[in-house]
Amino acid sequence: MHDDRAGGDFAVSDDLGLKERLDFMQLDAAARGRIQAMKPMIMDAMPAALDTFYDRVRATPATRAFFSDDKHIGKAHTKQLNHWGVIADGEYDGTYAKAVNTIGEVHARIGLEPRWYIGGYAVVLEQMVGKVLDQRWPRHALAHKGATAGSTAAELSVLVKASLLDMDLAISVYLDSLEARRVAAETARQTAEAEQARMRETAEAERHKAEGEQTVVFEALASGLKRVAGGDLTVRIDVAVEPRFQSIKDDFNAAIAALGETMNSVRGSAGGVLNGSEEIASASDDLARRSEQQAASLEQTSAALEEITETVRRTADGSQKAAQAVASAREDAARSGEVVQRAIGAMGAIETSSSEISQIIGVIEEIAFQTNLLALNAGVEAARAGDAGRGFAVVASEVRALAQRSADAAKEIKGLITTSGKQVGQGVALVGETGESLTRIVEQVAVVDRLVKEISTSAQEQASSLGEVNIAVGQMDQMLQQNAAMVEQTTAASHSLKGEAGRMNALVQRFTLGAASRETGGRAVAAPPPSRSLSVVGNAALKADEWEAF
Repeated sequence: MHDDRAGGDFAVSDDLGLKERLDFMQLDAAARGRIQAMKPMIMDAMPAALDTFYDRVRATPATRAFFSDDKHIGKAHTKQLNHWGVIADGEYDGTYAKAVNTIGEVHARIGLEPRWYIGGYAVVLEQMVGKVLDQRWPRHALAHKGATAGSTAAELSVLVKASLLDMDLAISVYLDSLEARRVAAETARQTAEAEQARMRETAEAERHKAEGEQTVVFEALASGLKRVAGGDLTVRIDVAVEPRFQSIKDDFNAAIAALGETMNSVRGSAGGVLNGSEEIASASDDLARRSEQQAASLEQTSAALEEITETVRRTADGSQKAAQAVASAREDAARSGEVVQRAIGAMGAIETSSSEISQIIGVIEEIAFQTNLLALNAGVEAARAGDAGRGFAVVASEVRALAQRSADAAKEIKGLITTSGKQVGQGVALVGETGESLTRIVEQVAVVDRLVKEISTSAQEQASSLGEVNIAVGQMDQMLQQNAAMVEQTTAASHSLKGEAGRMNALVQRFTLGAASRETGGRAVAAPPPSRSLSVVGNAALKADEWEAF
């Protein structure tokens, strides 16, 4: 089996034992001549044999993995065919040995195990032996003069020997390469172990030396830390140390110095915190007391607002009812005005009718006057007639008397109608005045109605506003109650802070500081500024500076 990745030139010598192998297998000049004579038959049958072999390669996953694609297999097929041409040449010299050496090296490099190489030769030999037997079979004896069983066996023998020689050499190179790699790996391992042993010895010596140097530093650190644990912050490492430990010494001394300065600042801050916590506690007590007073006052205000809200609500209800009554009176006055207008119309109609009656009475008077004249004329004519006109004179007298009575009656009626007309005129004037009065009343009632509505609307708005104010005051009362509870919690927290500040101050006093630190610490806690008074009168608000002090 061959791979196209083979490369590199190798020095060829008889290290492979090529001559010894040829002698042992009896691949002498005669045998090599026989395989040279078989070359045409071998090269004719080899493509088909290799096709069969590479079909097996494709079908086997373990061998197919050595090739990237069919093109790769095609290249291997060509190189394998060329190598069989070298085998069939029978020139088992340095060129042949170099080719076999390259194949073995490549197989070792790519990890192609000998079992696949041997299996490949088995497939190829199977095809080649069949080809030789087919060519040398008795039916072809006429085509190959001198072909006998012995010559055929000799040909098969030399073919198998050449194949086994090639297989032996390639596998030997494969195994030698693996062994060389193993020896190289073993040598590298031994060299690495020796180097590690040397490094361990050097490291052990350096460790002993470092332990001695570290002991000095650790003892100084342990002593210093012990004094620090006891509260002494004036400790410093004064012993001489190796240069590589100098940074540890310097860092320790700097850290303790910084810690001393920090504790000095903490001591001053602890005193300030203690004073501040006392002021906060006092201020919290005052604030809690004022919060309780404000809560009580706000509760009384809330109750008073509830009473005012209820009163305004009742006033609003009364003004709404008054507005309804005024509106009803306005409607009644309006209806009365309409009645008066109708009465004025009726009076006018009566006055018109009286005028017409007066005219009719005038006509009746005229008729009575004319009748009286006619009766007078008839009486004169009856007197002229004498006895013949006596009866007619009586009738004329009666007619004249009747006309006179009609005229008197008409005169009386006219007088009555005239009086009635005057009275109707006076009634019309009075009714007109009444209508004007009712109109003014309606207008005044409308004004009163508008004012009452405005009063009712204002009362409703006041009631609603007072309701909102009452709700707001209730919420303020609730918030003030919550604030009072929070003030109580703040007071408790301030007293707790005061106790914690006292304990912290006592703990800080345990540390021993240097002279400079003590002077600084004394200045930090000296004469805290006097606390500002937070007292106020009643529920008055705190001033700005008092809040700042708080």
